Amino acid sequence: MRKFVITAVALAAVSVAAPSFAQSYHRPAPHAVSYGSWQSINARQANLDRRIDQGVRTGQLSRREATRVRGEFASLLRLEANYRRGGLSAWERNDLDRRFDRLSAQVRYERRDRDNRRG
Repeated sequence: MRKFVITAVALAAVSVAAPSFAQSYHRPAPHAVSYGSWQSINARQANLDRRIDQGVRTGQLSRREATRVRGEFASLLRLEANYRRGGLSAWERNDLDRRFDRLSAQVRYERRDRDNRRG
C-alpha cells in the first residue's frame, strides 16, 4: 500500500508539472563542468525512479533503503512542483540539479554497499 501511495504522489507531481515539460531547458553556463550527457529534469526523474525500482527488484536495495530513497524522491518532486508554479529561475534549476545529483549518488551508494545481497 505504501509503495502505491508513493508512486501515486510521484505521478501526481509529474502530471502537475506536465505542461512545463514541453518547455526547452538549457544549462545557463555551457562552459561549466559536464559529467556525461545532460538530461532534462523530467528525464532525470524517470531515470532515478527506474534505478530505484531496479535496485529493489535485483535485491541491491533493501525495502528500508528503498522507502527512504523514495521518500526523498517524493520530497524532491514536491519541491520541483513548487518551483514550477512561478516558472523555474536559474537558481531553482541549479538547486534541482544539485539535489538530483545528491540523490542519484545516494542511490548509487546504496545499490553498491552490498548490505542486502541475496544468496
